[in-house]
Amino acid sequence: MHLPLYLARHIYKNDGDKHKVSRPAVHIATAGVAIGLAVMIVTVAVVLGFKHTIRDKVIGFGSHIQVENFMTLQQSDAYPVCIGDSMMRMLKGIDGIKHVERFANTQGILKTDADFLGIIFKGVGQEYDMTFLRDNLTNGDIPHFSDSTSSNKILISRMTANRLQLRTGDHLYAYFIGEDNVRARKFSVAGIYESNMSQFDKAFCYTDIYTTRKLNEWSNDMCNGAELIVGDFGRIEQTAQNVIEKVNRTQDRLGQTFMSQTIYEAYPNIFSWLELLDMNVWIILALMACVAGVTMISGLLIIILERTQMIGTLKALGADNTTIRHTFLWFAVFVIGKGLIIGNVIGIGLVILQQATGIVTLDPQTYYVSKAPTELNIPLTLMLNIATLLVCITVLIAPSYVVSHIKPAKSIRFE
Repeated sequence: MHLPLYLARHIYKNDGDKHKVSRPAVHIATAGVAIGLAVMIVTVAVVLGFKHTIRDKVIGFGSHIQVENFMTLQQSDAYPVCIGDSMMRMLKGIDGIKHVERFANTQGILKTDADFLGIIFKGVGQEYDMTFLRDNLTNGDIPHFSDSTSSNKILISRMTANRLQLRTGDHLYAYFIGEDNVRARKFSVAGIYESNMSQFDKAFCYTDIYTTRKLNEWSNDMCNGAELIVGDFGRIEQTAQNVIEKVNRTQDRLGQTFMSQTIYEAYPNIFSWLELLDMNVWIILALMACVAGVTMISGLLIIILERTQMIGTLKALGADNTTIRHTFLWFAVFVIGKGLIIGNVIGIGLVILQQATGIVTLDPQTYYVSKAPTELNIPLTLMLNIATLLVCITVLIAPSYVVSHIKPAKSIRFE
């Protein structure tokens, strides 16, 4: 049997003297590792959950890649482009594209007896992916939006509903101001959604693309652009490059130039803010690794000092410093291993508890979510375990050299 491993196992399992200082020192070191790992697991889970939740909300309003008029991307005004069936087939055939949907926007004013609100009507058709809106629907139903007929129904946000004191089934008028006239349309509220992304919730409502085209006096193939959903978000940059090669700088039947942009380019401020969260994660991971390392160093030194007689005896029997150092490093592995097990149980347990109950709530006006989102990533959790083990063992190498200063003649008489 491997001698250092055998001795380390014997020392770790030895409960002979309950009053020894080493027992509580070992417990403190184990707790330090467990708490450090648990905090790291929860931190990574919360940050990943928060970033992906906010990212998915932004994507829900703008998809992964947008193809629009070149002038729209250069100026604040919206310009139409013609996207017919042939263009749709070409977009769907681009490598990496999973789904394509057209949209047409127009600006109007929602008016009730008590108040009014300027808003953007986003017109969508039956091809539009309603998954995001369905997941965030709080009242009513999502109407069947069409590109050939008008349902005279709209889908509004909770923020808009509260502002205008509207409920599902209520009727209201919308006014659209043209160059030389004002047109009115009567709508009914089919459903109310709540994404907690205030900059989008207060700006958009949804209706038929047929309605917005008619209000804009556009033909059936004209729209503001197309939203492209990729099959693998991890390859969005490569897919965006494929779109650029096939779409950008081409022209529609009216001579308008197509251009594309990713969701990162459309909303750079939001994604830059999310990237800043990574720095906070690294700081927390470094602090927790230091906590675990310091507690393990103090614990190991106490064990070595308390085992001075044993070290002297081993040296008198012919054991070299390397064998004894390896013995205590193996002992540290047992302590760290127990701490990792406890830390995983606590950390993963807290993450699962939050996912199941949402016990930790947040202010949606500040954080865009009503409860702390968590995402358990198994590969990252394994990497945290391995990194914690390696960091703790590494910082213990230098303290383990204390055994080389212990002399057999003096240590055997040491009390």
